[in-house]
Amino acid sequence: MTARSRTLVVDDEQSMREFLSICLRRAGHDVVVAESAEDASRQLGGQLPFDLVITDLKLPGGSGLDLLDEVKARSPDTPVIVVTAYATPETAISAMKRGAYDYLNKPFKVDEIGLVIARALEKRQLVRDNALLRERISERHGLDRMIGKSPPMQQVFELCRKVAPTRANVLVLGESGTGKELVARAVHHLSPRARAALVAVHCAAIPETLLESELFGHVKGAFTGALSDKPGLFETATGGTLFLDEIGELPPALQVKLLRALQERVVKPVGSVHEREVDVRVIAASNRDLEDEVAHGRFRQDLYYRLNVVPIRLPPLRDRRADIPLLADHFIRHFAAELGRPAPVIEPAAMAALCANDWPGNVRELENVIERAVTLESRDRIDLESLAGLRSGGQGAAALLEFPRAGFDLDQALGAVERGLIEKALAHAGGVRKEAARLLGVSLRSLRYRLVKLGIEPAGAGEDGAESDD
Repeated sequence: MTARSRTLVVDDEQSMREFLSICLRRAGHDVVVAESAEDASRQLGGQLPFDLVITDLKLPGGSGLDLLDEVKARSPDTPVIVVTAYATPETAISAMKRGAYDYLNKPFKVDEIGLVIARALEKRQLVRDNALLRERISERHGLDRMIGKSPPMQQVFELCRKVAPTRANVLVLGESGTGKELVARAVHHLSPRARAALVAVHCAAIPETLLESELFGHVKGAFTGALSDKPGLFETATGGTLFLDEIGELPPALQVKLLRALQERVVKPVGSVHEREVDVRVIAASNRDLEDEVAHGRFRQDLYYRLNVVPIRLPPLRDRRADIPLLADHFIRHFAAELGRPAPVIEPAAMAALCANDWPGNVRELENVIERAVTLESRDRIDLESLAGLRSGGQGAAALLEFPRAGFDLDQALGAVERGLIEKALAHAGGVRKEAARLLGVSLRSLRYRLVKLGIEPAGAGEDGAESDD
């Protein structure tokens, strides 16, 4: 036994309590003793939990089996060892059925009880380690890994939290690089299925001739090279989640079979005449407009409705510019840590250039730009020169990147970036300033001030009460 534990020893015989206490303390563990069921129950109700309980079967004021039930009700993962001088097969079976770790007959040898205690505590530690691992995996793949303070992303987070505990199928829609798989993993790890597997498959990456076998499995001899039975991804994901990325690429024939699998919760392996039950939650994703695909007959309408129980739409990065500084800082720290060096500081002009860019490749493109800058930059800062490879698509960003060596007027350059972003927001909002302010993450009053400051509209314009600051 390596880790120090806290054990409750319950026995009405003082000699047995002392014997077990000596064994445990010699091994480096803390021991609390009780001589009755009532005393033991009081100890279990204390603030500090126990890692192990050793109890006699017959106790003053109660039974060791009743105490076993109480321990399991309070702390299901705490192992309980039942000992008795009056062993019968019936009581042994009853104890094991009620969750006892082991059942020992008195008298027993020091080595015997020592080995049982060691194994029980090892199991307890393993359960704790697994719980910690699941917690870390949840942190890694849950909403904490998705970064964003903008209203569109807050809506995505809220929808993920609402849908995760349910069995509903989810359809994640968004452009390439927006983080659709992150959403799928977050929903899975926030769900009751988190202990089971999340199995991901890219429907466009597997040849059509192999995709059916990959999804539904095959039996031996189903085709040339099928030397043995092979379960499909639906069976592999049973009890968990199946993530079907780029579902819009699924061939029509497989759309029919997928629809049946979703409706009937059964799959038929290639070459088999028997169906197999599966318990799978499906999360699908696409960067295509599936409604348009349905309208043009390229995607089955009934399958679309079956998948689109809860749609989650991920906004492109250009529509959540308020998140760019958060994402950039996160990627800078991440890649600097991978290289084992301090994170460089990004200068305001460089950050302004990132915020002004339109990012057709979305978050994935921003991540690549930051990785390249951190990898190649030997200084302790990232400036415009560090972003020389940035493909500029934002008004004002090109001007910033064009004159880094000759110098420039920072206020004028940042003003150009600000003007470009405001004009883009107004255009996107159809000229409605209240909506443009929401897209920019500022108040309507702040937007009015900036419009006047930048000369986009004269002072006093729009103050006739047509729009409110609410």
